[in-house]
Amino acid sequence: MRRARRPDPPSIFRCMNLRLLALGGAVAGAIALPLAMASAGPVGDGGRAAEGTVTRALGMSDPRATRVRGPDAGERADPETPSVAPSRSPLLLGLGLATAARCGPELTSRDGVEAQTCVLSQGEDTWARTYYRNATGRSLDASLSLMGPAGRTVRTSCAVGAEDEPRSCETPHERSRGNLPAYTAVAEISRASGDGPLLLRTGSNFRTDKGS
Repeated sequence: MRRARRPDPPSIFRCMNLRLLALGGAVAGAIALPLAMASAGPVGDGGRAAEGTVTRALGMSDPRATRVRGPDAGERADPETPSVAPSRSPLLLGLGLATAARCGPELTSRDGVEAQTCVLSQGEDTWARTYYRNATGRSLDASLSLMGPAGRTVRTSCAVGAEDEPRSCETPHERSRGNLPAYTAVAEISRASGDGPLLLRTGSNFRTDKGS
């Protein structure tokens, strides 16, 4: 009986090389997949990084929300993250929520109060916000009004601390009843005791008004 002829050594080596290459490719793919997922990061990170763009564009770096008081007021979180009802569909602009702003000039009083007042719109919400810095060394009061179509007015009062840091005061958000130019916001800052003169008045449509 004749023995079966063995395959030539080069053929065996070629089969082994092909198996090793296939195994190596599978291992490399298994390692690369989690690395790619880790480097991508959570989808929401970009949206959070984009928040606050409107605030920085207004020249007030990292203003923190002031506690709002009064019958028409509600406490608000950080103004860099405006609240929107979950049932609504806010307008998206790349990453984060698109916020339209209509602001008046930044004004400064002789006493050292700086403020800028805006009307903001995001999705179906419109509200007023005033950015301020109090360098007087004493506590003050801020009164903010949002006047809209059909004579509707929303008012809010905020306590202005004496910390000499950028802060903000805003009205509660309400459903928009017109486009942005149909709204006007006015802020008045005065002594906390209520017996002193008006220190500063700013508005979203002001052009030449100056602080008192």
